[in-house]
Amino acid sequence: MEQKTARLTVLIDPDKKKAFETLCAQQDQTPSQVVRRLIRDYLAAHGVDYKPDTAASR
Repeated sequence: MEQKTARLTVLIDPDKKKAFETLCAQQDQTPSQVVRRLIRDYLAAHGVDYKPDTAASR
């Protein structure tokens, strides 16, 4: 599991947020888990290789 190292603030429509949270709950996932997976998949799809900063994860 990834370490919590930074916060990402995203502004979205309140109705879209509620629908997203409802869907996540139905799938027994947290919104944060889904967003982290989306980011990993997006980076991989665009060939971006990264290494977690070990100092930041402590």
